[in-house]
Amino acid sequence: MTPQTAQTFLEDNFAPWVLALQPTVMEISADRTVLTIPITDALNRTGGIVSGQALTALADTAMVLACGGHFGQMEPVGTVTLDTQFLRPASGDSITATAEVTRAGRSMVFTRCALTALPGGKPVALATATFAR
Repeated sequence: MTPQTAQTFLEDNFAPWVLALQPTVMEISADRTVLTIPITDALNRTGGIVSGQALTALADTAMVLACGGHFGQMEPVGTVTLDTQFLRPASGDSITATAEVTRAGRSMVFTRCALTALPGGKPVALATATFAR
């Protein structure tokens, strides 16, 4: 699977409000998937920091694509659980999400994702999710 294949899947299958985050697939493999979004005024809440909803949506999207990378092809999955821990306010130019599958079974897939603000390189959130296959 290539980043372009994953990008096309993303653009063809995700809701317009997720695509409004302008996610770009930078890397996808069996080991990890990396997405990035620009930080725009539309994502900022009071105080000029990125809203938690945008960060959570990015993490969920990255983990869905990580499932496809793990399996070598995109397949439908549904979010069963999603937990996000916010570590610090997110600001800067962009957010990078690095996601991986921690365990994949026949019916359930367990994932985690780290979100980093750039250019500072500081972690801003960690997320875990379980998906039904």
